[in-house]
Amino acid sequence: MKKNGFTLIELMTAMSIFIVVMTVSVGSLINVFDANRKSRSLKTVINNLNLSVESMSREIRFGKNYHCGSTGTLTQPQDCPSGDNFISFLSSDDVQITYQLNGQAIEKQVDGEGYVAVTAPEIVIDSLNFYALGTGTTGANSTLQPKVLMKIQSHAGTGKSRSDFTLQTMVSQRPLDI
Repeated sequence: MKKNGFTLIELMTAMSIFIVVMTVSVGSLINVFDANRKSRSLKTVINNLNLSVESMSREIRFGKNYHCGSTGTLTQPQDCPSGDNFISFLSSDDVQITYQLNGQAIEKQVDGEGYVAVTAPEIVIDSLNFYALGTGTTGANSTLQPKVLMKIQSHAGTGKSRSDFTLQTMVSQRPLDI
């Protein structure tokens, strides 16, 4: 049977090809939107974490009396070559500053007052480690320039749009320790 110059089989074949092409096209569009969502999520995380790490690095660089680990007297220098999620030091203004991992956020304390989150809520910090060397005033470490290595493992998003990454930076004390 012909309808408008085409047979019913030709119309059904054309319609089937159109449906297959549209299904593939819509699937591709959904993948593009998912990639865009993941890209925006990663950009937010990177920008926020970059600002947080830059701020922490600047304060550590100009600080002194690095105390890594939550044990002992915080105003006394203390190495932690095996790493800890807590560091305290005197800033260039002689104010005690402390950074720590609390749950899934990095927090900062200034001069013994309350802790304030440094990272955005969208960022989940899986682990934070500070490794401090050369802080000692006696022994083998007394000849080293004090330095702190920060290692942050984090992720943002969930499911398909989850982005995992690790950030690491080394900061050495700016004033010479001689």
